[in-house]
Amino acid sequence: MECIQVKQEDADWRIYHAIPPNTPTSLETLTSACGLAPEVVEESLARLERYCLISRTGTEVRVLSFGEALINNQIQYDKDLPYTIENGVIKARRN
Repeated sequence: MECIQVKQEDADWRIYHAIPPNTPTSLETLTSACGLAPEVVEESLARLERYCLISRTGTEVRVLSFGEALINNQIQYDKDLPYTIENGVIKARRN
């Protein structure tokens, strides 16, 4: 299979929409489904995770629900919150 080159935004869009709703998928499945090089998919997944759109657990990737994305964004950007979430565990924020 020939891997195509695309802009980062286009790769992110393609990969995000290739992740099935409510079902985790793998890097290998996304690479095959999107026709992109594994390193392009990996870089895109890192961006999508940083933008609080997906969650990664081991080798599995899933789309965050609207509520999960909202909470993750608030935790990431609102430094006045007294808590944070680390690996799915709510913890008091360290000052």
